[in-house]
Amino acid sequence: MTELDTLLDPLLVTARNLDAADPLARFRDRFLEAEGVSAYLDGNSLGRPLRATAEHLQDFVRQQWGGRLIRGWDEQWLELPQLLGDELGAVALGAAAGQCIVADSTTVLLYKLGRAAAAARPGRTEILLDADNFPTDRYVMEGIAQECGLTLRWVPADYDGGITPEAVAAAAGPQTALAVFSHVAYRSGFLADVPAVTKAVHDAGGLVLWDLCHSAGAVPAELDAWGVDYAAGCSYKYLNGGPGAPAWAYVARRHQEDFSQPIQGWLGSSDPFGMAQGYTPAPGIRRLVSGTPPVLGMLPVQDMVSLIAEAGIGAVRAKSEALTEFALAAVDALLVPHGVVVASPRQPQRRGSHITVDHPAFKAVTAELWKQGVIPDYRNPSGIRLGLSPLSTSFEETLTGVAAIRAELLR
Repeated sequence: MTELDTLLDPLLVTARNLDAADPLARFRDRFLEAEGVSAYLDGNSLGRPLRATAEHLQDFVRQQWGGRLIRGWDEQWLELPQLLGDELGAVALGAAAGQCIVADSTTVLLYKLGRAAAAARPGRTEILLDADNFPTDRYVMEGIAQECGLTLRWVPADYDGGITPEAVAAAAGPQTALAVFSHVAYRSGFLADVPAVTKAVHDAGGLVLWDLCHSAGAVPAELDAWGVDYAAGCSYKYLNGGPGAPAWAYVARRHQEDFSQPIQGWLGSSDPFGMAQGYTPAPGIRRLVSGTPPVLGMLPVQDMVSLIAEAGIGAVRAKSEALTEFALAAVDALLVPHGVVVASPRQPQRRGSHITVDHPAFKAVTAELWKQGVIPDYRNPSGIRLGLSPLSTSFEETLTGVAAIRAELLR
């Protein structure tokens, strides 16, 4: 028996035992498989499509679009952004009806929410954010700061962690208009203490906008209970909406009446088909809409939200924690002895559904792995992300991926 066999054999036994005991294993067959891919560990960038979605889209084109034509707008399509928003809020976000809506892209929604929040705190001059937040979040807030004459104030965050309530409380003050943070950090996978951070900003009189791109569908949220003001997220990661799928936004009911819509479009007006002169915003969450709803893009998301509801978001989170815990065990056994560094929290309650491991050779390693049908994700400066989508990823698949990283690293 080789040294590698000695390392792999107990991990393989563990992986197969975990798969055999996995109460969510039956859901893996609901996803389409990619030919030639032995390990897909990038579900935190683009989730696999559901088999049901392939059928649903074809049926929609033939029966709804092709059969109902423009009548479909009156029959359901115009209401779909709010209907799906309510479903998503109930299943995964802890949001009561009337506070979530599907529209636009994450970037556009971050802009809308950020501008509205800045307008809601006149006289305050600062936006809080951390330097390790996703580039879009930082770039959008830079633009808003320039437009509104505000200053960016950077909150320090550990490289292998993220923002803490203590750091936020130290940075927040009487000039804080808005704070923008991620529920799960895109690189490290750090899971923020949303209620404590939100309270720290509220204690200073500011508002908070949370980015849930790397958590929605894998990590439960309680937006209402946490006192969140605004939130947004994409739907092509753990919500499996596909490339370019529309994003979603949350606006707490207490902020809706005074929400200042910076992109005033006809479908966010109080009477779209009245075609009146002058913009009057719609009541409630619909005022966040600007243009035509992305109906085709919402169908895959609807399928995945239904699947999460069937599985239960609590069970999804339990599988996520188990997957990342097993992945760390495999990394420790197979990669750490060869100079790989874990750049994610080791406590399961402090990480989302991905972990990042660093090594100077990983950019080249990732490119070679993709050629072999092993697909993790690479993030600068030297990190491979293992994105483990709980409903479509097995423990053995996870081990296959980590073992392939080792083989390529030592080649």
